[in-house]
Parts: sequence; C-alpha cells; structure tokens
Amino acid sequence: MKLIIAIVSNDDANKVQKALVKDHFFSTRLATTGGFLRAGNVTFLIGVNDEKVPQALEIIEAHSKKRTKLVPNTIVNEFGSFSALPIEVEVGGATVFVVNVDQFVKI
Repeated sequence: MKLIIAIVSNDDANKVQKALVKDHFFSTRLATTGGFLRAGNVTFLIGVNDEKVPQALEIIEAHSKKRTKLVPNTIVNEFGSFSALPIEVEVGGATVFVVNVDQFVKI
C-alpha cells in the first residue's frame, strides 16, 4: 500500500478532488500555505493499493495545470527596500510524494 501526498494549487483543488471521487479514490483534504509565494494550496492525503498509484497520479496530473503569474519583486539593500519591476514565475501544477505504508488501520 502507498500514501500519496499531493500538494495542489487552490485553483485546481476542486477539479482534482471531483476527479478523485469520480474514480473512487478516497482522500483527506488539508488547507495549506506555500512558502515561496505564501499562496493557498491544498494537500491531499490519498491511500491506495500499489497497482492504483499510476491511475491516481494521472488524475492529479490531468487536473493540475501550470500557469504563469506576475509577482512583486522587492529588492532589499543597505538603504532599505524598494519595489522593482514585477517578475513572472510559474505556479500551479502539483508536487507529489509517494511513500510506502507499513500498516493501515481504519477504526
């Protein structure tokens, strides 16, 4: 058995969750915050049998889209901080960890 930990953008989270439920994957949804842009994310905890891992990863990939976003670019130096031109960064998509589960108990 495996535990899939999938960190998904808030923008894609509902689509991912609906697709997982449609294909009978049960998950726990946690509201989380990213460290880089401090943007809202959703972390899914999904327990699956080994043979179902590729199917779950396909669902997450199909519904998690990468996009670009302009973010403020603040420069800090010895004279203080000031804002420069915004920079374009890639956001979205999903970060996924697949880990082995030694024991699963439902109480």
